[in-house]
Amino acid sequence: MTQTIAAAEANEARLPLEDKHVLIFGGTSGIGLATALQAKAAGARVTVVGLNRDRSRRAAEQHGFADWRAANVTDPEAIREALSDVGQVDHLVLLAGSFAMGKVLEADICLLRLAYEERIWSVVHILRTLGDKLAQDASITLVSGALTHRPDGNGTAIIASACAAVEVLGRGLALELAPRRVNTLSPGPIDTPLLGKAMGEARDGFVRAIEAQHPLHRFGTAEETASAAVFLMTNGYMNGEVLHIDGGSRL
Repeated sequence: MTQTIAAAEANEARLPLEDKHVLIFGGTSGIGLATALQAKAAGARVTVVGLNRDRSRRAAEQHGFADWRAANVTDPEAIREALSDVGQVDHLVLLAGSFAMGKVLEADICLLRLAYEERIWSVVHILRTLGDKLAQDASITLVSGALTHRPDGNGTAIIASACAAVEVLGRGLALELAPRRVNTLSPGPIDTPLLGKAMGEARDGFVRAIEAQHPLHRFGTAEETASAAVFLMTNGYMNGEVLHIDGGSRL
């Protein structure tokens, strides 16, 4: 009995991601960086992948991550090069992507296609590149967004449809890749650098309008969203699900 209790206490003392390798695309800023920091705090060896080499290297050095890579997720060859020498991956988090907005009758087609290149085809290329490097009990976390439920008619039809496609893809992959687990994180209004890049000078007015209507009257934080991503990594019975972290905004 004493040995059993001691073993249970030792197990409880272990960090939830101890000795696990977490690979995070989009891990150099915003939600991705917050996820990387929380995964590291939970005991993981973290590799971050960003678009810019210098920024990826600086993020890894500044925060003590195990490794870093740089790749444009819309470029299959860049993905293959970045992951050519990566070791076994226990948890894969795919958060890279921009906020490509544009009305169907007006926007450049290449811009509209970017939503699917970043959110759907990048997943395919990354998974095919990793192959057997993904542990048999690995978790994979995709990202969609609240636009899936509330398209606004202001040039978000394509990106909203891409977010919805991510959720369907996640459910299908949960079956295709089993016993690996696949879940989708669906953030609502989150205050990250991406918001400023997407909205430009209109950011502050947009924020005020959203906060006025939001049930909690505020945006979420990258840290709150990251904790949901870590939950999807560490809860071994979450599979094929969409986890909404939006403060109720979709309602």
